[in-house]
Amino acid sequence: MRITKYGHACLLVEESDARLLFDPGSFSAGFEGLEGLTGVLITHQHADHVDRDRLRPLLDANPEARLFADTGTAASLTEAGFEVTTVRPGDRLDLGVDVTAHGGSHATIHPDIPVIPNVGYRVAERFYHPGDALSVIADVEGIEVLGLPTAAPWMAIADAINHLRLVHPGTAVPIHEAVSSVPPMYYGMFTNFAPPGTTVQVLDGGEPASF
Repeated sequence: MRITKYGHACLLVEESDARLLFDPGSFSAGFEGLEGLTGVLITHQHADHVDRDRLRPLLDANPEARLFADTGTAASLTEAGFEVTTVRPGDRLDLGVDVTAHGGSHATIHPDIPVIPNVGYRVAERFYHPGDALSVIADVEGIEVLGLPTAAPWMAIADAINHLRLVHPGTAVPIHEAVSSVPPMYYGMFTNFAPPGTTVQVLDGGEPASF
């Protein structure tokens, strides 16, 4: 498996013949010129996870790519004229590699803010992209590579560290860092408090890494 990060929560995951792009949002850059994609998968409707203005030309340049999204995002994208497959927790997708959907709801930001749908995606039983939620451990049990949210209005650093320890992946790839002005400070916390056997691998340089 090869993973390339295009900033924030946008990751290209390559496994077997699949080239899957996750969450091309407004805080991410560099994904616009990608070709040969087989799937584009959206976890939820917030703009930092799906940038509609750049999504259209991306799909035009990748006619073989199928678009997948949670219920809330799928409804709004359909209204905007996109052809999208709605994904719900428990769904299994055959994209040249096995992908399963988990979770269901965005983490609570504040009780006054309505909770929206959010799905996490598990790829080939090896990699997990959570979107904006820390999944129940059953969803990520045995994961080798975990996309680990770094900083968010819905999360404290203690939440991320505790989640990292509970999941105990072989490698944690920090994501969702664009809301922080000093992401390395958070990355250092992950490295210092990771459980034995877990490596924190930062992909912010834009170079792919193999797992």
